[in-house]
Amino acid sequence: MGLKFSKVGPGKAESVSLLHVQHQFINYLSRSFYIRNLVSKSRRRMLVGGYDLDMSYITDRLLAMSFPAERMRSMYRNPLWQVKSVLDMRHQGHYKVYNLCIEEAYDPLHFHGRVERFPMDDNHVPPLEMIKRFCESVDSWLSTDPKNIAVVHCMAGKGRTGLMVCAYLVYSGLSAEEALQVYAHKRTTNNEGVSIPSQRRYVGYWENVLSVPRGVDYGSPDVNLPSPCSRELLRIRLYDTVNTSSVFFVVSELLEVPGQQYYPPVEIFKSCCRKVKKGCPRPNSCRYYLSFVDQDEGANQSEPLEPHLVVQMDTENPVLYQKTCLDYYFEKPVKVTGDVRVIFYEKLIGGRLFYACFNTAFIKNSLLQFSVRDMDKLGIKGKSICGPAFCLELLFGPANSNHSFSSSCRDSDFSDDDY
Repeated sequence: MGLKFSKVGPGKAESVSLLHVQHQFINYLSRSFYIRNLVSKSRRRMLVGGYDLDMSYITDRLLAMSFPAERMRSMYRNPLWQVKSVLDMRHQGHYKVYNLCIEEAYDPLHFHGRVERFPMDDNHVPPLEMIKRFCESVDSWLSTDPKNIAVVHCMAGKGRTGLMVCAYLVYSGLSAEEALQVYAHKRTTNNEGVSIPSQRRYVGYWENVLSVPRGVDYGSPDVNLPSPCSRELLRIRLYDTVNTSSVFFVVSELLEVPGQQYYPPVEIFKSCCRKVKKGCPRPNSCRYYLSFVDQDEGANQSEPLEPHLVVQMDTENPVLYQKTCLDYYFEKPVKVTGDVRVIFYEKLIGGRLFYACFNTAFIKNSLLQFSVRDMDKLGIKGKSICGPAFCLELLFGPANSNHSFSSSCRDSDFSDDDY
């Protein structure tokens, strides 16, 4: 009896050959200095093991990188097989990967099953609860063995990655500003790490909810997440706009879905801000609203805060009429809770101008104001409608509505600077 050899058909042979050529082509392009650096822009890169990878050590135990890609995407992102090779070579058995992408994933077995997902939308923010779970997971992993490291990535490995890495640095004892500076220096060549204002805002939120014990052998900080806080949105106003007579907006909240890690945004309301016209009567004008007023430093802190009636003075009228202002008064106030996005569009469908994200528990004195530098993804179109004194103003009713001022959601709970 002789051995039987199966004959490879021409179609199969061509397929194997094509895959081999494709792999070699991708490998060649992935080594191209120009295309890789063009995509990574100002992010720092590492030359290790013969590979040129978009990754940076933020600390000895925190590594930030772009997405470990497969197939065609690996031509301009970090090729997954190269990332795996480097991590196995430098930290074999002692690394865990944290994937922050909602838009793409990979088989965790590529990294020996040590992958955990915290999915969030690109260029946006996660809920504070997700930041808490992320920091506790990283801290647990790093505490297991002094050789362990955490590898954190989103798609580009900058914004979402920076937010979560900075959150862990704050969890480890740094201030929010210190963490943002460390990340910017270690991750980028132009010292612009977390550049989206809302993401920086949430690092500040996170610092405010932590109580970090001091001492030689201090443990993990106490996390005091604010209780769900509802506010009624009464008015949206854009001061000093140019080149436009109307701007559309969409208000949405992040919704917790049982059994899912991802918090999808759910639309609450949408409409259009239009010009404020002189002499136009507003029967539903929000001239009076309840709010808390901060106590003086010398005041008795044990005394409960009382709600105050705040009057919106008519003296603001001349200011409105000197500049072009767009606004929208809600005939029926819209209740928002937790993590909120307000996105502005040039048209009802498409043409995003800019947006802002915030958490209702951090609203002080029933008012949020955002200048040009506080707006997210402000591109050419967005800048074209912003005058020199541009400001977005969101006016809210009292905390938890119905004049029931919850002790867990008072304006005085967070006494740092407004966000």
